[in-house]
This record gives sequence, structure tokens and C-alpha cells, in this order.
Amino acid sequence: MIDTHTHLYAEEFDEDRKETVQRALDKGITEFYLPAIDSESHEKMLQLETEYPGQIFSMMGLHPCYVKPESWEKELEIVKNYLDQRHFPAIGEIGIDLYWDKTTLDIQMKAFEQQIDWAIEKDLPIVIHTRESFDETFEVLERKKHPKLRGIFHCFSGNLEQAQHAIDLNFILGIGGVVTFKNGKIDQFLNEIPLDKIVLETDSPYLAPVPHRGKRNESSYLDLVAGKLVNIYGKDFSEIDRITTENAKNLFLSKADGCRK
Repeated sequence: MIDTHTHLYAEEFDEDRKETVQRALDKGITEFYLPAIDSESHEKMLQLETEYPGQIFSMMGLHPCYVKPESWEKELEIVKNYLDQRHFPAIGEIGIDLYWDKTTLDIQMKAFEQQIDWAIEKDLPIVIHTRESFDETFEVLERKKHPKLRGIFHCFSGNLEQAQHAIDLNFILGIGGVVTFKNGKIDQFLNEIPLDKIVLETDSPYLAPVPHRGKRNESSYLDLVAGKLVNIYGKDFSEIDRITTENAKNLFLSKADGCRK
């Protein structure tokens, strides 16, 4: 299995990071993709990639919650410098978040659009963070529509119509712990989404699946997400594993291979 979205560099793992990674490896997680947040976390993120070559891969981007009036342009310069220096498997996580701060919508959209432009220029997928902002996110994606524009709607928690809209725009859905929540709702329609449009993720240390909800999440819990998909799709665990892993590799592989060389 591949965890397409995990913040293993987060301070929540400072006391037992190696053990956390080992637990996931023992569960059959073969690759981990780390989304960037902002420049303060780059060093820890990239160091982890160095410690686990061929297993941990860093993305690069500016998270919408860290698009601040006083620093977003400088942060984007840092992102661009990294993107010009080396290959990354994706640009992320990027997008729009209107849950925490609606006042920065204008610059969030500008930062999102700029990073989409870089993704198209460099032929990289993007990993989208969208929270209470599907309309605004789709507005940007429709405006920036391009044959090379593709990626993941990370931590998808929208409705069926929004899921289909994302897929129509050449995106796949990142499914994590929310699918196990009683009030998560996506389990009610997910079987209408083709399995080849889904990848697995944890978003650890956040959004731990049941029965760990409310506690620290970690990549070893990815099997609980896959197990829920077994029930939803009526397929064997091995089949869920195979298809979602293939989906992730198809999205990330060429650029990840560039990181491996």
C-alpha cells in the first residue's frame, strides 16, 4: 500500500518517528508521500526523504493555511527555487481553505493559481487541500484547465456531485480516515466512484480512522481505510490494495523515479 499523504515530519512524531515508520513498513506500506506546508518544515521533511531513500518522497508547495499577507510571496519564491533545483513527485499541498481564515481568500487564490502554473510548466500533478471551498477551488481549476493539469483532491469529504466534478477535471480522490466516520457521509456514495479514481491516504497525524478517532493518526492505520473500502466495494483487501497502489504509482511514478535516481 502507498500512503499518498502523511505529515511524518510533524512534531507529533518527534518522540517515536522511526518506530512509527517501522510499524507502517511492517503493515506493508511501501511508500510515503509527504506534503509540504511552508518553509519552516522543509528541512525536517527533506531530511526524512534522505533517511528513507526509495520509500519516503517529499512534495513541494505552500499550504493555503500558511498563505499570509506578510510572507506568501516570499514563501512562493522558496517553493519555486526548490522546484527549479530538483524533481518532486507533486506540487502540494496547495489549494484553498476557508474554514480557518476567509479574509485571505484573494491571496490564497493567487498562490493556488501560481502553483498550478508551475505544475503545468513542469508537468507535475498537484495535491489539493480544499476545506469549505469547493466552489472556489473548482472556479480556479476551471479557469486553469489544461491537459497536463491533474492530481489528487486530498482528504476528499465532498458529495457525489463534487466527486464527479473533480474526476471530470482529471483528478482522483484521496480517501482517508473520514470514510470510517459515522458522520463522514462519503461512504454513502463512494461505491458509485470507480475504484481506479481513488488513492489511499492517512493525513497523519490528523484524522485517525475508527477505532483510533481523536488520537494521533499514523501510516500503519492505512489498512483500516482499505478495510472500509473492502466493505464499500465488496472486493478483497488484496484487490483494494492492488488497484489503489497502481493508481498512486500511475500518478507519481515517473517523477518519483526521478527522485530515486
